[in-house]
Amino acid sequence: MVALVAALLVTMAGGTAASWPDAPLASGNMRHVANVPKLPPFDGMFTPSTDLAFTGRYAVAGNFAGFTVFDIGNPRAPRLVAQVVCPGAQNDVSIAGSLLFLSTDDPRSNDSCQSAPAAPADPVAWEGIKIFDISDAAHPRYVRSVETACGSHTHTLVPGKGQDRDAVFVYVSSYLSGPESPGCRLPHDKISIIRVPLGSPGQAAVVAQPVLFPDGGNPGGTGTTWYPTSGCHDLTALPSRNLMAGACMGDGILLDISNPARPRVLTTVRDTETFAFWHSAVFSNGGDKVVFSDELGGGFAPTCTPDVGPARGANAIYTINGRGDRRTLVKQGYYKIPRHQSPTENCVAHYGSVLPTLGRDIMVQAWYQGGVSVWEFTDPRRPHEIAYFDRGPLSPTQLLLGGAWSAYYYNGYIYVTDTQKGLDVIDIRDPRTLSAKLVRYREFNPQTQPWYPGR
Repeated sequence: MVALVAALLVTMAGGTAASWPDAPLASGNMRHVANVPKLPPFDGMFTPSTDLAFTGRYAVAGNFAGFTVFDIGNPRAPRLVAQVVCPGAQNDVSIAGSLLFLSTDDPRSNDSCQSAPAAPADPVAWEGIKIFDISDAAHPRYVRSVETACGSHTHTLVPGKGQDRDAVFVYVSSYLSGPESPGCRLPHDKISIIRVPLGSPGQAAVVAQPVLFPDGGNPGGTGTTWYPTSGCHDLTALPSRNLMAGACMGDGILLDISNPARPRVLTTVRDTETFAFWHSAVFSNGGDKVVFSDELGGGFAPTCTPDVGPARGANAIYTINGRGDRRTLVKQGYYKIPRHQSPTENCVAHYGSVLPTLGRDIMVQAWYQGGVSVWEFTDPRRPHEIAYFDRGPLSPTQLLLGGAWSAYYYNGYIYVTDTQKGLDVIDIRDPRTLSAKLVRYREFNPQTQPWYPGR
C-alpha cells in the first residue's frame, strides 16, 4: 500500500513538497482555536497525518512516520508530549485503557519500529498490529506485535463480555490493493480478529478469521465505476446494540457482534449506480441509521466539483429496518458538501463522528481539502450542512495531497488531523449542538461508538 501511496503523492506533487498560502474560510458558528504543526520527521509531504483516538486529557494522532501524543487538557493550547517514530501505513490508532494499537498495512522487513519497506512477495515481510503501553503518555513503550493476513489498513476495538470482560477484541480490516503477497491472496473475503487480554497484552493473538463474503462479494464494475470486494476498508462498532457496520470496497454490511469472536453478517447492500468505494461507516446516536461514505478517487482526486455531481464521492444515509436477523439497510438519501472545490483540491467524504446531541443526528466529517463539514441527518431524506471550516487549496496550480483526514468531536471541541498541517482544534457554537457540550468521554475511539441514553 505504501508504494501505491508514495507513487500517487509523487505524481500529485511533481516529486517535490511545496509551500502554500493559508486562507481559511469558516461559517460564523465555527472558530479555529488552535493548530499544532507537524514536526520532523513527520512533516514531509509523504508522511501525512492520519487517524485520531482519545483518552482522558490526551489525543493520539497517527502518521505514516509513527504517532504523536498531545495533551489537550487545554484545547486552546494543545501540547505535544511524545512523538514515536515507527514507520508504516497508515498507522491508524485506537486506545483501550493503557494500551495503544497501531495499524501497519505495508510490507515491512520486520515488526520493529526500525523496519524498512519490503517487497510484497518477500516471505518474511511483516504487516499487522503493533501494541504499545501508554500508561506513561510521555514515554510510550512497545509491547508486542500480531501479524495479520493482508496487514491492517484500519482496525476497530470491540470490548469483551462475560468470561472475556477483561479483554478487548481487535477487528482488523484489510483489503487487496496491489500485487498479491503470501499473506494476501484472492479471494481475500475475510477479516482478522485479535483477542487482547488487557492485563497481559503479550498474550494477544489472532482467534478468528471469519469469512464475510462466502459468495465472493461484489465482482466490481468497469474501470473505477465500482470496486470489487476483496476485504473491508473500515468497520464501526456499536457495542451497546451488538452491531457493527462495515464498508467493504464494493459492499456495505451490517453485522451482529453479540459474540465478539464470532460476528455474523445480517445484511449486505450495494450501490453500483453511485458508490465507487465503500470507505467508512458511522451509526446515528440512536443506532437506527448508518452513514456510509464513498471514497471516490481514493482520496487523491478532486471530486467535489460540478461535473462529478452531488451523489458521487459523498455519503449515503441508510435506515436500519426490521428486527433481529431480519434487519435490513434501506437507503434514504445522500449528503455531499455544498461548496464546489477547485481542480487542484483533493476532496471526498472521509472520516467523521456523530456529536452526542439531544434529539438530533449531527455529524462532523473531514473532506480532505474540502475542509470540515458539520451536517444534520435527523431527517435522512433531507440532510443539510450547519457549519464548515475550509482552508482553501494548498496550491492554485498543483494537485497536492492535503486537507482534513479525520474530524471528530471530543469533550466540547472538534479535533482534526490535517494531512500536512498537523492538529487543528475547532470550537462549534450553535444552538443545535449545545447539548453535546454536556457529554464527557473518558475514552473515545471513533470506530467504537458509545451509547448515550435518551440521545
